[in-house]
Amino acid sequence: MVWSYFGSLLYIGLLLTNAIAILNEERFLARIGWSTKSPSNINAGFGHSPTPGIYDNPAFGGGNPNGDGPGVKAKLINLISATRTLMRLPLIVINTVIIIYEVILG
Repeated sequence: MVWSYFGSLLYIGLLLTNAIAILNEERFLARIGWSTKSPSNINAGFGHSPTPGIYDNPAFGGGNPNGDGPGVKAKLINLISATRTLMRLPLIVINTVIIIYEVILG
């Protein structure tokens, strides 16, 4: 019983990590202003949003009144970038193992 919940949590974690890893920076992330690359136009690049004033609220990680570090948006952008960079090869191996396991033991 406990193992089935643990297995479900592993599948959920793997699917979420796969979802983060396949986000395309140029096609998707830059359009919503979540890219780490330097801006090539007004709507692309780190810290540039199609709606510039929306992230000025401290609740959204912008306009930090104390000036004590990056906001939530910057941390999420860094998390996405790190996941895409560091988890590429481990995800290939883990996905291959899960596929083989599911094909053999179903």
